[in-house]
Amino acid sequence: MSVPVFAPLSNPSLFRSTNSVLQTGGLVELASWFPSFELRLAASVFTAVIIAVIWRFGARLHDMDVGSVSGPAWHLGVTLLRLVVVVLGGAFLFAVWSLSGDIGTLSQQYDLGTQTLIQVALSGTFLVGAYVLTSVLGRFIQEIASTRPEISDHQREIIYRLAQVSTYLVATIVILGIWEANLGGFLVGAGFLGIVVGMAARQTLGALIAGFVLMFSRPFEIGDWVEVGEHEGIVTEITVVNTRIQTFDGEFVMIPNDVVSSESLVNRSRKGRLRLDIDVGVDYDTDLDHAASVAQTAVEELDEVLSVPKPQVVAKRFGNSAVVLGVRPWIDRPSARRRWRARTAAIGAIHEAFADEDITIPFPQRELSGRNHPGPVPITDGPSAASPETDGGDVADADEAEADSR
Repeated sequence: MSVPVFAPLSNPSLFRSTNSVLQTGGLVELASWFPSFELRLAASVFTAVIIAVIWRFGARLHDMDVGSVSGPAWHLGVTLLRLVVVVLGGAFLFAVWSLSGDIGTLSQQYDLGTQTLIQVALSGTFLVGAYVLTSVLGRFIQEIASTRPEISDHQREIIYRLAQVSTYLVATIVILGIWEANLGGFLVGAGFLGIVVGMAARQTLGALIAGFVLMFSRPFEIGDWVEVGEHEGIVTEITVVNTRIQTFDGEFVMIPNDVVSSESLVNRSRKGRLRLDIDVGVDYDTDLDHAASVAQTAVEELDEVLSVPKPQVVAKRFGNSAVVLGVRPWIDRPSARRRWRARTAAIGAIHEAFADEDITIPFPQRELSGRNHPGPVPITDGPSAASPETDGGDVADADEAEADSR
């Protein structure tokens, strides 16, 4: 079953009307400047080179710093300029080759048919157009997101991926319509092919599906401090297949999305603040309320700690040599550096405050002692005090044994 809506795209009458539009637009005079095939080929190569150079130059213009106010407008203008150049270059090539009659000559020479050549040209045009359009959409979405602070990097990535997939899907459907493909049979074949590919690449498809789930559920975003299983670091990139994390040791870890969705996930940046838990022991003879008050006052005076919510000090457990108190201050904009800086400052402040208040922080000690038993305690492994007869008999036996050995 063919798709009637795309049938006009493969009708030669459409291109005859296009030629008439080009002629009325004055492009036929431009095409007459290239009467020979060699000139038209050279003009096509030159046009392609000019388009590539302008495209690369436009990419450099995007990176120019023109100020925070005019920046988005400048980048959007450069993007539209690149798109106009591509469109004009394509229109020029179409005019040169369609009005010269070379398409009909090639179709007669290779017995392809004018309609086949037109379909090939249209298919290539739509593929190139889809690629160019995804690049333009990526730049446009980036510029819009840069001016709207409520759009996060994660949301921008999702919008771009959806736009990219939608563009290529529409281009594929249009190309199938150009070739008058039977979409019903194509869908059946694609279904069987999907089953075979799904069984052969279960892990990859699982990671792909998990990637879309992560993009929509949003358990973390780019720049968040997360812990996935045994890996901890900052999320640098989220794709439909894997998630990339930069650890605090400077390593980049690539984790498949199916592993991310199956492992335990801790996001320390989601709330915008993080609570620290610092254990400190005090002697059993210490007044716990006084020690807790001293520790809380010392931590509240630190610049690295939030005043709201207030730090808390709780009694956690009985240790081997101390009662353990838990000091719980809060920090904002959590990061590994801010956490360790606040933790170091809190430990130093508590230690100094306890020293000023003569509060002892005990440490494990071991005491060695002997059992109380009657009689002297032997110091060496020599024979203990005994009767002379016993000692003399032992010595005589030893002398006799030595004489017999000689």
